[in-house]
Amino acid sequence: MQRSTIDAVNEVVARARTAQKHYAEYTQVQVDEVVTALGWSIINPDNNTALAKMAVEDTGLGNVKDKITKNHRKTLGLLRDLKGAKSVGIIAEYPDRGLIEIARPVGVVGAIVPSTNPAATPANKAINALKGRNAIILAPSPKGANSCSQLVKLMQAELERVGAPPELVQRLPSPISKEATQAMMQEVDLVVATGSQNNVRAAYASGTPAIGVGAGNVVSIVDESADINSAAEKIVISKSFDNATSCSSENNLIIVDAVYDLTMRALADNGAVLLSDEDRQRLRDMLWQEGKLNQDLIAKKAHQMAELSGLKTAGLSSARILLVGATGVGPEHPFSGEKLSPVLTVYRVKDFNAATKTANRIMDYQGKGHSISIHTSLDERALYLGLNLPICRVIVNQIHCYATGGSFDNGLPFSLSMGCGTWGKNNISENLNYRHYLNTTRIVREIKPQKPSLAEIFGAYWEAHAIEPVID
Repeated sequence: MQRSTIDAVNEVVARARTAQKHYAEYTQVQVDEVVTALGWSIINPDNNTALAKMAVEDTGLGNVKDKITKNHRKTLGLLRDLKGAKSVGIIAEYPDRGLIEIARPVGVVGAIVPSTNPAATPANKAINALKGRNAIILAPSPKGANSCSQLVKLMQAELERVGAPPELVQRLPSPISKEATQAMMQEVDLVVATGSQNNVRAAYASGTPAIGVGAGNVVSIVDESADINSAAEKIVISKSFDNATSCSSENNLIIVDAVYDLTMRALADNGAVLLSDEDRQRLRDMLWQEGKLNQDLIAKKAHQMAELSGLKTAGLSSARILLVGATGVGPEHPFSGEKLSPVLTVYRVKDFNAATKTANRIMDYQGKGHSISIHTSLDERALYLGLNLPICRVIVNQIHCYATGGSFDNGLPFSLSMGCGTWGKNNISENLNYRHYLNTTRIVREIKPQKPSLAEIFGAYWEAHAIEPVID
C-alpha cells in the first residue's frame, strides 16, 4: 500500500477522532439537535432532488423520482425511530436486578456504502452513528463518490449551523480505492459494511469489530388464500421501485397452482409482462456476461432492459416489470438468483408445502437469512415460514421493498442494512440501527440472592428418569 494513501487516511481518521472527543461531551438534547440537523440535510427538498439526480447521473442505477421518495421516506422514518430514544448517559434501570445501563460511544465508525443507494444509505449510517456520539467516515463506491461527497458537504453545513464539529461526518478522499478503504477499516473503532459480499468479507477480515449484511435474493409466495389483486399490485410496486436497486426487492415469485392463472392475470393488469421462451434466453444472454451481472443493463427500467436486450414480446414498451418462467434453481439457472433489475422469476408449484421447499432451495443457492414474503389470509402460514426456513424476516401481505427496511405501518426499525444472521454469515439478524453504534456500560449492585434449590432445577428430571434425589 502506498505511503501517501495511508497518510491521507490517517489524516481523515485523526480529524474524526478530534471531533468525536469533543462530541462525546454532548448532552442528549444537543445530540438530538445534531441528529435532526443531519436529517434535514437530506430531507430538505432542494437537497433531496439534487442528490437523487446526481445519484442516477453518476451511477446509472435507479431513477430520480423513486430515489427522492427513498431519501425522504427512509430518513423521515429513521428520525421517527430516534425521536425520544436515549443514547446518552443512563438509558435503562432495572432496580429488581440491581442493574443500570449507560450508553457510551464506540468512537470512530468506518462505513462502506454501495452505489445502489449513494445518499440514503450513508445518510442512514451517519444519523445512526451520531445518535451515539460517534464520528463517521464514509467509504463510497467509486461510482457513488460524487453523490457521497455532496451529501457530506450538506451534512457538514448543517453541523456547522448547530455548532457541532463538521469533521464528525467525512468521506475518504478521492480517488476511492480498495487500499484506502482497507486502511480506513484498520484504523477505525467499528466497521459497518453494506454492499457486495466482497466488501462484507473484507470488513470481517479487517481485524476491527465489524457488522456486515448478507446477500439479498427475496422470495415471495402467493398461496391459495391470498387477496390476489392486492398481492399483485404490491409485488409490482415493490419490484419496480427504483428499478429494483434494493436488496429487498422480490427476485423470485412462487405461486401455488390453484391461483396461478389468476395471479398471472393480476400481475399483467399491473404492468408485468411474461417473456416468451425466446426472449427469456435473449435476456439471460444479455443480463449475465462471463457469469456476472451486466453493469450496463442492471437497475434500468423494464422497457429499457427490453430495448437493450432486443426483446420482442408484445407489450414491453409499457412494462413495469419483466416476468420469466422457471423451474430450476442454482448456478445453472441464474434467474433463480438476485438480478438487481425489474426482472421477476416465477415458479408454479402444487401447493404451500411445495412452495416452502422451492423457497428453501432458492435460499440455499442465494439470499439465505435475508427475508421472505407471503401473501395469504392464513396466519399460520407466516408462522410456519418463520419456524422452519433459514430467514430473519417474514413479511406478510406488504410491499416487500418498503416493509423489510422498516415502514410506517410495521414495527421494524427503518434501515437500509439488513442483518441476515449466521445463515447469511452475519453477526446480527436484525435491521442495523442506532443501538449497534453504542457501547453499553452496566452498573451492577448486589441484590437479594436468588439461588434455586437442586430440587427446583432437577426435580422433574430426577422423577422422569428415576434418579435418586440429591439433598442440597
